[in-house]
Amino acid sequence: MADYIESVDLGVGAFTSLTSALVTGGQLVRVTGTGTVGPAVLTSVDVVGVAAFDAAASTRLTVKPLRMVHRTTAGAGGVTAGNPLKSDANGLVTLYVVGTDAVTAFLGIALETATAGNPVKWLGNR
Repeated sequence: MADYIESVDLGVGAFTSLTSALVTGGQLVRVTGTGTVGPAVLTSVDVVGVAAFDAAASTRLTVKPLRMVHRTTAGAGGVTAGNPLKSDANGLVTLYVVGTDAVTAFLGIALETATAGNPVKWLGNR
């Protein structure tokens, strides 16, 4: 996705962190250590935001926090407007299954419907 530009900032500022691995712009990122982030994995409970741009390992990355409206890529199966979302194994958003997935894996709500591999707008919950 290269560079990522959020749709709406809800007053929570972006922050920078060192990357622990290669990150793609628009990918969900999670805490991987003290002062570091890396790509989110399936139902990560430590997702903190979305990568603002592509970044190699051990470089500085701007992270857009979850508490804003994002436009990222839908994972396998796509998403439907109103669906709760979580991270998939590739750091993309996918359907969160209430009653099955851990409550801490819930990231937000889809604002649009999108098929797998296409952009989707969603609101982060934290």
